[in-house]
Amino acid sequence: VIAGGNGFVGNALTDELVKNHQEVFILTRHASSAPQKKGVKYVQWLNNGDQPEKQLKNIDVFINLAGESLNSGRWTADRKKRLLASRLASTKEMVRIITSADKKPQLFLNASAIGYYGTSRIETFTERHIKYPSDFLSNVTNEWEKAAKELENIRTIYMRFGVIIGKDGGALHRMVLPYKLYVGGTIGSGEQILSWIHMKDCIQAILFCINNERIEGAVNFTAPEPLNMKEFGKTIGKVMKKPHWLPVPSFALKILLGEMSILVLEGQRVLPKKLCDHGFKFTFPTLETALRDIFI
Repeated sequence: VIAGGNGFVGNALTDELVKNHQEVFILTRHASSAPQKKGVKYVQWLNNGDQPEKQLKNIDVFINLAGESLNSGRWTADRKKRLLASRLASTKEMVRIITSADKKPQLFLNASAIGYYGTSRIETFTERHIKYPSDFLSNVTNEWEKAAKELENIRTIYMRFGVIIGKDGGALHRMVLPYKLYVGGTIGSGEQILSWIHMKDCIQAILFCINNERIEGAVNFTAPEPLNMKEFGKTIGKVMKKPHWLPVPSFALKILLGEMSILVLEGQRVLPKKLCDHGFKFTFPTLETALRDIFI
């Protein structure tokens, strides 16, 4: 069962599960108008009177990817409330469905983000770090994970996603647009660290966690070689054969984006220690190999 199955990660994960002959149920507010996919059943939820648990029997794995996108608009006070509320509502409802099931699932995977750790240009974060909320993003992820911890006696994984790059959507298409227009350059100081992961590695890491019963708790979904923003931009220019020359000053982004500018002006070095300790092998450990796969 996947909530958020029609999103950026959800679409790719659903396709991979169906390819591997899994039966997939996607939770959606609008089941009747959902795009039909072979091997996928749509179940309505989060509307008054919905009882999705009646259609979800003998489920092995629940995956929650639902939540309003963080980068789809300026962070007004009202939008901040919606960003948090959308994540808590889906998580609490999924916990309720799992709790009410006669046969409990083997695993619950709940989305989170490396924003949990807060921002830093000097620290390196692994799953062992406990960071108390210091900004809006760390508060959201902290509350999100707390809602998932209400489950008892079921293996639970908090998927702390870094910046996921892929061909179809996500942050990368916005990052490469200036390079396509020959005006690409360093954003802000360029010293802020970007912890990223290729979509293909992200999906394989989710499957790896599903199939490895020893993995539980927080898991960082990031590539083993994070880069600062300056090197990230230079690598985009190198792979796309475009110039890297026109800097974007921090103050301009802060005026344009407001508090949301933290997504590109601040960062953190996050390593996938738990995945590596359990033997996961990245297909795209470096940014250049990842970008070459996406663009070439």
